[in-house]
Amino acid sequence: QVQLVESGGGLAQPGGSLRLSCAASGFTFSNNPMSWYRQAPGKERELVARISSGSISTNYADSVKGRFTISRDNAKNTVYLQMTSLKPEDTAVYYCNAPKLNLPWGQGTQVTVSS
Repeated sequence: QVQLVESGGGLAQPGGSLRLSCAASGFTFSNNPMSWYRQAPGKERELVARISSGSISTNYADSVKGRFTISRDNAKNTVYLQMTSLKPEDTAVYYCNAPKLNLPWGQGTQVTVSS
């Protein structure tokens, strides 16, 4: 059974940091690139960052480049998103997925950036 379980969200002040985790199961995690997405209220879900299966390459949306870092631990079937210099416009529900597999979405983790 495929499962994606996101965690680590919460309330952060502008300029603050959060680290998100996504625990994956039910598919061959180490063979697949993984991505983080986010959906803000009233907006469509957007791609935030992507990492190749072996962590060789990463890609970021322009809006988070230089502030967010995606990483993964294939031994733990987990992908991470380190978020720094947070802005109010980063407020959203964050999800992970395997872009080549288009798996059922997890519940996501809420990130709220506010003073």
